[in-house]
Amino acid sequence: MMPSPMNAISEGGIHIAASTIIAADAAHTQFQEYARQLGVQEYIAETRIEAGATLALTPTDALRERALQDGGTIGLANALGLDTQDEADLDREILLSMLACPVPFVFPNHEELLSAVRIRRRIVQGARRTALAFDTEAAERPAGYWTYDTERGFTVLPGKSLITALQLATQPEEGRLYAFSCYRATEYVTVLGIAQELEQVNPEQYGRLQQQWETRAVMSGRFHEVFLREYGSLDDPLPPGYYVPGDRLWFRNPDSHSSNIEGYEGSWVFYLGSGLFNNFWKRDQPYTLTAKCVEIYHWRHGARTDASGKLAMDESVVEARSAVTLADPDETARVLDRMLRIRDPQGVYEEGGCIDATRECARWVRPGTSDIVLPDFPA
Repeated sequence: MMPSPMNAISEGGIHIAASTIIAADAAHTQFQEYARQLGVQEYIAETRIEAGATLALTPTDALRERALQDGGTIGLANALGLDTQDEADLDREILLSMLACPVPFVFPNHEELLSAVRIRRRIVQGARRTALAFDTEAAERPAGYWTYDTERGFTVLPGKSLITALQLATQPEEGRLYAFSCYRATEYVTVLGIAQELEQVNPEQYGRLQQQWETRAVMSGRFHEVFLREYGSLDDPLPPGYYVPGDRLWFRNPDSHSSNIEGYEGSWVFYLGSGLFNNFWKRDQPYTLTAKCVEIYHWRHGARTDASGKLAMDESVVEARSAVTLADPDETARVLDRMLRIRDPQGVYEEGGCIDATRECARWVRPGTSDIVLPDFPA
């Protein structure tokens, strides 16, 4: 029986739910070697649950005392002196942050855990390189790799690499930027990270993914269902400072008026690690949690009616007001007191802030255990 991926077991952290005790013993040996290579053994406590067939990995007291404040991980890299521009340090932050999750990350074997860490690393690296033009109505993709159809969306031309097509669309070296909404941008960065891992560990499924994008794009709600796992809930929210590098997450605009502007209902981003969130529009200027909250707070002041009578956003007003707030510690604290609250439910604009209760991460990808089911090319 395949282990349930999330919410299956009460304890948090990382669970490797093997099929037998012998398989769990093998996973233990593999994980111990992985932890030794990363040099993080002192931060990981291991117990056996489920009659010994599941490895439950949680933070040691040393990690909690040094790097985990109020259940949060946003200061972990700084507390441990990690430079997450370095791949090994980024992997360390990913793994140790996962250990601190109040909801268990469940994997059927050690290999799926390795892939989960690598996908998160690839997503962070892709998000750092992504630079786009913001547009919720127009959309463009590089000619020679993409074509568009109203029924199928943007699809990859036959014979063209999906990975290359995604990189060309989101990671321009110079020149023009292609138009995206932030939501669609997160889809491209996510599927790129998954595709890169599939190409390495599950080439058969990567071939099906290539066929899928040559046939029909997977978008919006269907994308979430096919590729992502959501953890946390409004009834049992994750701590406001809890993030794992590679998480896809949403900051909600808690202002009812400005949230009526298309594209300003909220902001979809990735957590990059080291306390930073990506900026699709200015990739060399990632956000701190404080800066992101302050910017979204001031969307209410940037709402304007344009010449055509349509509600629009004046970004220059938002930028100017944000700079003034960030220069005033007392005003920044006042704004954060409101914005760092968990958001209200959908359709409600009362006392909630901009912090979502949940995060999203990629599904399993390995042969025999992958739970990605493509709409047009299932296994």
